[in-house]
Amino acid sequence: MSIPGYKVRKAAQVAAFFASKSGGKINVLKLAKLLYLADREFLDRYDMPILFDKLVSMPHGPVTSMTYNYVNGYEVDRGGWSEFVNDRADYQLGLARPDITIDDLDELSKAELRVLDAIWEKFGGMKPFELRDYTHQHCPEWEDPNGSSTPIPYQRVLKFLGKENSQDIESEIEALRSLDESLAHAR
Repeated sequence: MSIPGYKVRKAAQVAAFFASKSGGKINVLKLAKLLYLADREFLDRYDMPILFDKLVSMPHGPVTSMTYNYVNGYEVDRGGWSEFVNDRADYQLGLARPDITIDDLDELSKAELRVLDAIWEKFGGMKPFELRDYTHQHCPEWEDPNGSSTPIPYQRVLKFLGKENSQDIESEIEALRSLDESLAHAR
């Protein structure tokens, strides 16, 4: 499945950023929460997501769905995932190679790296289930899906971030996705 605007290589670099900060490997639940919180923070600061992923509520909190599928090995690598991170093993995701540096994360802008640093600074010391509980308590867009998953529209996230123009921002995100899809078909 493809999501317009979503870039596998970029998502892999965000995952690699957090794995690197965590010493080379990171718990998948913790990573899922950090990915979501980073996208949410970037939305708050810049009215755009980092990943352009599909957001969903799952039993352990909100997640970036496509990236979560890559983390768990449900998606076939079609764009550079394995260049940056290894397949999940024992609830951990690790770096594909130990020498990955910030310079290798060429899909990420300086603004995105600043947000990732801020998210790590604020949440990096938390344990996976502490982060899960945090998202349950501080991300009101998440609703318990009762063992399943339900979509979280960007407009809902933006509304809870206090954005008065949440519908306009979501329309802009969708317009960028449509442009990406058109460009992909033109290639």
